Amino acid sequence: MNARHKVKVRGGAAVAVAAVLALTLAGCGGGDDEKPNEPKESSASQPQEGSSKTPAPSSVPTQVLATLNGESGIVLTVNAANRDQGGFITVSGQIKNTSADDFTHTTAWRGNELTSSGESVAGASLVDKAGKKRYYVLRDTDGRCLCTTGISNINAGQTVPFFAQFPMPPATTTEVDFTIPTFATGTIKISG
Repeated sequence: MNARHKVKVRGGAAVAVAAVLALTLAGCGGGDDEKPNEPKESSASQPQEGSSKTPAPSSVPTQVLATLNGESGIVLTVNAANRDQGGFITVSGQIKNTSADDFTHTTAWRGNELTSSGESVAGASLVDKAGKKRYYVLRDTDGRCLCTTGISNINAGQTVPFFAQFPMPPATTTEVDFTIPTFATGTIKISG
């Protein structure tokens, strides 16, 4: 299974992707036969008495398992740690540059990685304190990490997604410590 993601973060690339997505979604309007100026009546869209209308769902993950502070205003948020049927755990979230300066990827994030994965988060690990075992990021048959690669620069205020896949701890393990060099360690709950 090749579940690798590659993130290239350069200049206005994120803005360009957001613009393309916005135009794509705008073009996906339904082709219903209702008149355009006719308001739609729906019990789901009507606020109930004593409650306010709920906002539209956001594409930003709302669940936060851990928030880890790193160097130079970089904050890593873990949004999910899911057991997958393939016998591994996928940890995913976002890395945000909260500073006013651009951030250049640090080689410490890739751990002891030689060159096969390049700029990555291959240095991440999970620690099962109860089972007294550390789990490292999985590799494919070519030795590349099954994790986010290609993070070379994070602009001021920019957020980029990340993921890393690890061997699955025993089913009795429900919490692990997630760690990556230059960040604080955080305890996360495993789902699934």
